[in-house]
Amino acid sequence: MTAMAFDTGSFRDPGGRILHRGEKIYRTIAPVAQDAYRAVEQSGALRRLADEGQLVEFKDVTDSNADFGVSQDTLVLEHPRLPFISYPYEWSYSLHRQAALFHLELQLSLLADGLALSDATAYNVQFDGSKPVFIDHLSVRPYKDGEIWAGHRQFCMQFLNPLLMWSMVGVEPNHWFRGNLEGVAPEDLARMLPLRKKMSWNVLTHVIAQAAMQKRSLKASQVSADYREARLPKSAFEGILHGLHKTITNLKAPSHVTVWGGYANNTSYDDAEKDAKIAFVKKVVASVNPDLIYDIGCNSGDYSVASLEAGAKRVIGFDFDHGALEIAYDRANKQKLPFLPLWLDAANPSPAQGWGQQERKGMSERASPDAMIALAVIHHIVIGRNVPLDMATDWLLALAPTGVIEFPHKSDPMVQTLLSQREDIFPDYEDDVFAKILGDRARIVEKLDVRPTRTLYWYEKV
Repeated sequence: MTAMAFDTGSFRDPGGRILHRGEKIYRTIAPVAQDAYRAVEQSGALRRLADEGQLVEFKDVTDSNADFGVSQDTLVLEHPRLPFISYPYEWSYSLHRQAALFHLELQLSLLADGLALSDATAYNVQFDGSKPVFIDHLSVRPYKDGEIWAGHRQFCMQFLNPLLMWSMVGVEPNHWFRGNLEGVAPEDLARMLPLRKKMSWNVLTHVIAQAAMQKRSLKASQVSADYREARLPKSAFEGILHGLHKTITNLKAPSHVTVWGGYANNTSYDDAEKDAKIAFVKKVVASVNPDLIYDIGCNSGDYSVASLEAGAKRVIGFDFDHGALEIAYDRANKQKLPFLPLWLDAANPSPAQGWGQQERKGMSERASPDAMIALAVIHHIVIGRNVPLDMATDWLLALAPTGVIEFPHKSDPMVQTLLSQREDIFPDYEDDVFAKILGDRARIVEKLDVRPTRTLYWYEKV
């Protein structure tokens, strides 16, 4: 039997931890947290939220005969495994905004039931397709009348400030957030904002005032004592949440004018060629019948949708271009597709990091897709980022045991666009060289010249 193991990212809450055995996920609840959990569970709020799809499903398995490797006085819940755990630094603007609004709406719903969230970490929001779902049952606790919102600063750092950075500064926060896993601090954002932006009431309240408070707290211990003794009426708490919800709803999305943003409509494919490409992808997907497929370089999601139509149960898409991701998200959200488009720098994927370099897992550690498609991606890695062709191929093949890789030849217009701005130092970037590299590492099941300068390869690792 597979051994039980604690999740390396679950250690900050003394009330409980996450552990897993194979495909099963469990949550332990220590005696110190059981009274609060029972009060919340008996209120019916957890069951209601789970039934509504806002909270990940749960089942008490404490009295089962399973050996969980914990003390007998520990409660144990069982949860379904989510297809993919994403992190805020992999979200597009719209995903981030949706997660922020979801968190605020959840907090307001809980307050109406006499409950509250103990924190405001964005890592507790995950996505099932494009639909947000809350994953930390122990973060829900009874509300104490008059309490200060302990998660206010955390909400601002991990939800509000990245959105303001996008909307008001025009800077994508993904690299910043990945470098500081706690998010964008108010004191840092305050330095970036132009004076006219600082005059906004919400910016003054949630950024400038918080930055000033943090500066004072470093100089005066009395601030902490004053904070602990402060009281916030429930109506005022709800007013803050409603105000933040309105602010975030009204933020203007960034323009996302990028070089490759119009790629899906500017590929030089005619209708017949595009139909042939879609047919080839569908043929492969139908043959594999994957539960989970990666779409590397998903762009606006055409081939992710084609994969779903061919029988894939779920698609996780990845792209570097935020403009394309916005289109893909809008499509997934409106059509309620099991398709989650995430931001990825293929030459610098999300690493394992955080405490012990294991708290936040790297891209390759979070899922094992059954298949992947990488259409018109490899030239960006090789020519755009100077990664040798064999190394780029190895990285793609390591993602999934089978799939489709599209190789744009050096004469292709998109490759020539990349080469127009630099010296051609890529003598090995040729279709026959790629075919040899791929054939040495996997079985080429089938290939298709979808146009004179584009070849699709269906590979299968042996």
